[in-house]
Amino acid sequence: MRAMQTPSLEVPREHYFNFRSAPFLAFHVAAIPLAFWVGFSWQGVAWCVGLYYLRMLFCCIGYHRYFAHRTFQLSRVPQFILAFCAETTVQKGVLWWAAHHRRHHRYSDEPEDIHSVVQRGFWYAHVGWILSERWLETDTKRIADFARFPEIRWIDKHYWLPPTVLAVLLFIIGGPVAIVWGFVISTVVLWHGTFTINSLMHIIGRRRFDTSDNSKNSLVLAIVTCGEGWHNNHHRHQHAAAQGFYWWQIDFAYYVIKVFNWLGVIRNVVEPTPEILAEGRRKIAVPPPHIIHAESKAAASAAAAAAAITRQVSYNTV
Repeated sequence: MRAMQTPSLEVPREHYFNFRSAPFLAFHVAAIPLAFWVGFSWQGVAWCVGLYYLRMLFCCIGYHRYFAHRTFQLSRVPQFILAFCAETTVQKGVLWWAAHHRRHHRYSDEPEDIHSVVQRGFWYAHVGWILSERWLETDTKRIADFARFPEIRWIDKHYWLPPTVLAVLLFIIGGPVAIVWGFVISTVVLWHGTFTINSLMHIIGRRRFDTSDNSKNSLVLAIVTCGEGWHNNHHRHQHAAAQGFYWWQIDFAYYVIKVFNWLGVIRNVVEPTPEILAEGRRKIAVPPPHIIHAESKAAASAAAAAAAITRQVSYNTV
């Protein structure tokens, strides 16, 4: 399996509309008309919320804490099942996702970080990099530990299969309401819930640890993302299965990991060290000096994006 060449950041122009970005755009275009077509119902809301949180757990535990960071161990069968479930979130293959995330940690908030809000602004960090054709390929050198498994390479290549199976099952079980609210609308909300970690969690929140980047913590986003909102904690100890380091830091994904650990499915769960826990209790950290100026530019970019959305909404309601 040939590894790609790491793409250069010095590219004069990016193209966001391509074959692989078409489903992402189509879901956004279709979501509202389809919602009007099937109509509002509490059953639809239940499908949407239930599939959102179930798949957010698959994303957090599968893509992120297992394949990107190896915070626990699995045998090959549950490893494949977890990869399949993670890909029902429609965020491409597990090798693609994990390889790009490892690059983010290697260069967090530096120019080489592919989705740094500090370096590239809110829009690019939130969705621009996902759509860009510059990041379509997988740097297999960064994910060689999992790329050695043929079944993982197969499901990574056929990442369209798990969401297709999910959509068919939802239609069989719940008809149009289930597939519109539980798959289409839920997926759009799930995407943006996930992407807030790349964009907002390097702008808003509080810093418990002195890290070299501008990662921050947020209780609100931790609830939205099943625990991923403790982002500053995570950047301090990226190999810990828990991102909520203390009992009051809600981390649903970690609770699920511990349940499967007790059941014997998951083993060798990495915990935060006593030294890191003691360090976090001592103070609330401030951003690193070299980040402060870039952070103000990123905040301005986010404010401009919000203002543009407000103007568009106002125009549409006139």
